[in-house]
Amino acid sequence: MKRISQDCQSGLPDNCAVKQQQLPAYRLQLSANKILSGFFATGVFCLGVGVILLLSAKTIKEVEINYTEKCANCAKLRENAANFDKECNCSIPFFLPETMKGNVYMYYKLYGFYQNLYRYILSRSNSQLVGTDVKDVRNCAPFKTSHNGIPIAPCGAIANSMFNDTIILSYNLNSSIHIKVPMIRSGITWWTDKYVKFQNPSFQNLSSAFAGTTKPPNWPKPVYELDEEDPGNNGFINDDFIVWMRTAAFPTFKKLYRRLHRIEHFTEGLPAGSYSFNITYNFPVNRFRGEKAVVLSTLTWSGGSSLFLGLAYVVTGAVTWLAFFSMLAVHLRLKERKTFFLQQ
Repeated sequence: MKRISQDCQSGLPDNCAVKQQQLPAYRLQLSANKILSGFFATGVFCLGVGVILLLSAKTIKEVEINYTEKCANCAKLRENAANFDKECNCSIPFFLPETMKGNVYMYYKLYGFYQNLYRYILSRSNSQLVGTDVKDVRNCAPFKTSHNGIPIAPCGAIANSMFNDTIILSYNLNSSIHIKVPMIRSGITWWTDKYVKFQNPSFQNLSSAFAGTTKPPNWPKPVYELDEEDPGNNGFINDDFIVWMRTAAFPTFKKLYRRLHRIEHFTEGLPAGSYSFNITYNFPVNRFRGEKAVVLSTLTWSGGSSLFLGLAYVVTGAVTWLAFFSMLAVHLRLKERKTFFLQQ
């Protein structure tokens, strides 16, 4: 019995303050006044931030031109896959009532295009996109290889469905003089996407790096010829390609396409007046009953024109204040009852 008692004692923790849980501790004791003050301050903060965000979003100038129906002839042409090599253009005039001062950004917007489907998101090869192995197509079903068995680069459903309309903005001084608005495509991607997640193979000749591969079925040209004007914007580091590969969470989304180059007539932004979009129509949307639009927008310190964040803060502040007034009413009621009993 004595040996068993010694074995049990040997398994006990050391008799110190840490292991015996005897360290001094501070127990937070919140009074009703402190809790009510915290709820009141939180409500004031959320409501204030929400109102500021909403006012900031209201200052943004935005113009959206839906060209699905306006380019109906081109849309009909694109529904037939046999017409893939036929070019179709349409021009959409519009009037800008107010000057869009500052930095102006051009977006393309799609309605009803689900980039958030699970199999669609997985249909890509990250080892391809970082330039490690351009022939790695293991996760790219159903766009892994061509009918001849040649690996596709870039492979996968995301790359194959890349938005490929060409949009040019023109400023119409009069009926005969049209000035092409200078828009640049650089600086439209996230830094981590451009310099970390997407890299070209380490070859001096980019076309040689993609030897033994073929272009995606829906692409008119290979990945190393995406930008004929800027050789440094080809391959997997092409800005338009990188923007498209960052999938959207909702079926209606817009993605950055170009930004205004503030030179000559456009140093202050886009002046009010007559404009037109000249669109080379390539991306079909009628098959999935979708729509396409072009968006011109300015930005503020808080971002774009979405009201979601501001409304979220306002609703949070309102609910917090509702809880504050409810608890205050209960607290005062109990205080009155306690005073009444003490007087008895």
